[in-house]
Amino acid sequence: MDLELDGDAALVTAGTSGLGRASAVALAEAGADVAVCGTTTDHIESAEAALDASGDGDVLAVEADITDPDAVEGFVEDTVAAFGGLDHVVTSAGGPPSGSFLDTDDEDWYDAYDLLVMSVVRTTRAAYPHLKEGKGSIVNITSGSVKEVIDGLVLSNSVRRGVIGLMKTQSHEWAPEVRVNAVLPGAHETSRITELVEQSVERGEFDSYEEGIEAWSDGIPMERVGDPRELGDTVAWLCSDAASYVTGTAIPVDGGSSRSV
Repeated sequence: MDLELDGDAALVTAGTSGLGRASAVALAEAGADVAVCGTTTDHIESAEAALDASGDGDVLAVEADITDPDAVEGFVEDTVAAFGGLDHVVTSAGGPPSGSFLDTDDEDWYDAYDLLVMSVVRTTRAAYPHLKEGKGSIVNITSGSVKEVIDGLVLSNSVRRGVIGLMKTQSHEWAPEVRVNAVLPGAHETSRITELVEQSVERGEFDSYEEGIEAWSDGIPMERVGDPRELGDTVAWLCSDAASYVTGTAIPVDGGSSRSV
């Protein structure tokens, strides 16, 4: 399907690795100019090269901490200056630390809220004046934990739900100029899962990487973990006019692993 994103301007926070990067690559392959930010030099340089190779559009890859209000605003303004406007925003962020409720202190809660919720608040607030003049779409990458809690992830289970409430509110307040949606990823074979599996193999829990990654597919009806590109394709579709009547929704991309309706 031609998503007709040629010449569109897209911004992806934390888009230099993981599912954010997969989304940025999908947007670049669909023809968009793409800006990404990250905090690790190697990731920034690698993402820039990957995006340059993925499409004919312009690429902007910069260092920016999404928990820093000034850095977020600067990233948005730099993107607008580089591309002459802004049509699509994809918000992504790394996961907060794992842990149980009693092992989590106040500072952990505030840090998680700043990372997962306030980064979205600040990015979308800065982007809105430009989005409403462009094609106007926002996609928030959150987690399947907003539908079904995951043991040992109290921060993700609790705090990410604030993004869904924000998404739903913005979809009402900013319509019809700006559409706002979310994707809820399940397990995908990102560098983080690869690292965890490799560590499990080193500890002797599995004989091989293949055995370890297969264990991650337990309970997934599709009998495998996702390819990050599958999440990225969903994000790109939500940004496109093919999804022009889709707003205020949260789409699980989890191989059918969630059991709630």
